[in-house]
Amino acid sequence: MAVLDGRVYIHATLSDASDSREAESTVAKIRDELHALLDSVLVGGITATDIDTNLTGERDLRVIIPLALVVVWVILAILLRALLLPTILIAATVISFGTALGTASLACNHVLKFPGADPSVALCGFLFLVALGIDYTIFLMTRAREEAHHIGTRPGILKALTVTGGAITSAGTVLAATFSALVVIPLMFMIQLAFIVAYGVLKDTLIVRTLLIPGLVLNIGPQIWWPWQKLAEAGPERASWIPRSISIMRTRHSPDKTLISSTKSIL
Repeated sequence: MAVLDGRVYIHATLSDASDSREAESTVAKIRDELHALLDSVLVGGITATDIDTNLTGERDLRVIIPLALVVVWVILAILLRALLLPTILIAATVISFGTALGTASLACNHVLKFPGADPSVALCGFLFLVALGIDYTIFLMTRAREEAHHIGTRPGILKALTVTGGAITSAGTVLAATFSALVVIPLMFMIQLAFIVAYGVLKDTLIVRTLLIPGLVLNIGPQIWWPWQKLAEAGPERASWIPRSISIMRTRHSPDKTLISSTKSIL
């Protein structure tokens, strides 16, 4: 025990390892009992720091994940000019992240025999997978929307998948291989993060963007662009209220003279 600047310092050594669950439980009980006597009492040390770090990480998960999803949803809604489609894409991304995190938990706890995981692992893995997954989704769905203007939603998503599928698959495979290189770093955090991101990117590339999202678009049809599906769909379903287009064409014999003609075809 020591007194410094009017404060009393009491040093104690736990009988359990500082990073064990028993030590965390002991420190939590000490904090509760001392705070019941005096609110200004502070309990520090390695174990107490780990507890505070874990609590901060859990708080970050509850705040940052919903905030990131809302921001991404707004961006997708503006880019794709739809409300239903961004909701489906966000749901697919969250499900993909959940399965990647669950698989990583099983592998790390039961195969690799790791003692646990830092809360920051889940947060970093979420940010990586959402950023990469939404990036690939934008490639696919913007092309699908362009094709929907000409050939319709269902044929459009198939053509978009044919055109962009090879690039998305190649990019995802290279990215997964790059993150897999982190396993050579002898840190539990890096190994867990490498597994989550590499597995999540491969699954997202080969299953979610290739099968799940195109399958949902094929089943839902033009309503996927709700509430502006008439603007995105080709054919007679497109907005009948769009006025007749004015096309300006130059005549063959008079290059300086323009001919303005109204067409009856609907855009």
